[in-house]
Formats: sequence, structure tokens, C-alpha cells
Amino acid sequence: MVYARNVTKIHKVDEHLAIAGAGDVGDILSLVRLLRAEARLYKANVGKPMSVKALATLLANILNGTKYFPYFVWFLVGGYDEEPRMFSVDMAGGVTEDKYVAAGSGMEFAYSVLDSEYKEDLSVKEGIKLAVKAINVAIKRDVFSGDGILVVTITREGYQEYSNSTLKAILRQ
Repeated sequence: MVYARNVTKIHKVDEHLAIAGAGDVGDILSLVRLLRAEARLYKANVGKPMSVKALATLLANILNGTKYFPYFVWFLVGGYDEEPRMFSVDMAGGVTEDKYVAAGSGMEFAYSVLDSEYKEDLSVKEGIKLAVKAINVAIKRDVFSGDGILVVTITREGYQEYSNSTLKAILRQ
């Protein structure tokens, strides 16, 4: 996810769930707070964590319900249930599941890298390298993209954010 140095665009919802948002920061943060609360309520009421698909569906329903006074956002919802899953949710509530997704003004540039280099059997390190490469292309080609990179992985072991020093070490390998 491309971001300005002082704005976080990836938000942890639970140990196995995260969302990344592009668009209006106030709208994104408002929805993040709501989704975190809903995920906690779900876990308390049902006794198990909310699934990735359930979070994407909940977000889609919220966005669809406000289509006449929309939130100006585009979300990526990712996580790990029995397997890794990723969804794109647009501002009208349309949900698309895919192996990789991009959002924001530089997404066409990121997709040019992802479409040509993504493989089903990527390791976590290979996936990180590919994500960083795609984001760097977006930063270089799109004047509206931010100037920082934040990488998060969600595996069977849970949510992990990578520091710049860790990313540099991975990229050198």
C-alpha cells in the first residue's frame, strides 16, 4: 500500500484481519473504527473470530447502504482463515475476491507489475518483494501516490508489520 509518511493506510482489525483504504482519510478512519467494533462484537457473541469474507461482506453492506451519500473510499480486505483471502470493496459495495488486489490512483501501474509477475506458489518473502516492486512503480509513475511503503503479512501465525529496515534486508536477499 502506498502512503504518505504521516498517514497509515493499513489497519489491523483482528489478529487475522486487516483492511487497507484509499480515498478520503476521514471516511476510512470512521469505517475502520466501526469494523473493529463489529469484529469484537462478533467474536464476543459467536465465540470465534469474524472470517475474511464476513468482514468484506459487512463492509460492502455498509457502503451499499450509503450509496446516495457515499463514503469516498476503496478498500482492500485481507486475512487468513483456513487459507489466505483477499477482497476488493468499492465505494458502492461491490466485492471482488482475487489472489492480489490494488487500489488507489496508482493501481494501474501496480497491476502492470502484479499481472506479469504474480505466481501461485510465491513464498512470503517473494510476495513482499513483488508488492514492494509494484508499489515502487506506482510511486514513480503516479504523481498522486504517496511516498512511503508499509508492508503487512497475515499468515496462519497472524498479523505482522514490516519495518523499513526489515524490508531493506528482505529486498537485499
